Amino acid sequence: MNVSQINTAIIQGTFTNTELSSMIDAVKFAKAKLTNRVKFTISNGSKVKFTSQKNGMTYSGTVEKVAIKFATVNTGQGRWKVPMNMLESA
Repeated sequence: MNVSQINTAIIQGTFTNTELSSMIDAVKFAKAKLTNRVKFTISNGSKVKFTSQKNGMTYSGTVEKVAIKFATVNTGQGRWKVPMNMLESA
């Protein structure tokens, strides 16, 4: 099943509140797992890229600070506070 099929199944489905809550918990768990995986692969000075949710543009930069859930990335055009799960190695 791909993402489009999953989204369609959720929108058209007749899931109960309990079932939907279970799906939300599973997504939150997967995002937290991804955050931890990324956090252990980057450090200060790492080259990364991410896509902005505001304008859809992809930015590349250098990690300046790694916090619990976010990293500060200097793109040369400014500093961005980016969620760990949005970062990819450049």
